[in-house]
Amino acid sequence: MQGLALQVQEKLGRDPHAGYLYVIRGRSGNLIKIIWHDGLGMSLYAKRLETGRFLWPSPADGSVSISPAQLTYMLVSA
Repeated sequence: MQGLALQVQEKLGRDPHAGYLYVIRGRSGNLIKIIWHDGLGMSLYAKRLETGRFLWPSPADGSVSISPAQLTYMLVSA
């Protein structure tokens, strides 16, 4: 988790402790990790697909924003 939080801070220029969800997709596209800080501590959620890849929007500046509905769709339908 500390490595992902460091990536959020260094590559995205964001505060990983700000309470936002940060979704990171693996290089092969079949793994996503979500980190967030809930005020008490850092949490991590990971999901790996046995087959297929997560559909991912094309980032314009290295990051994209998705709606809660899009995240739900990604996690439930994949």
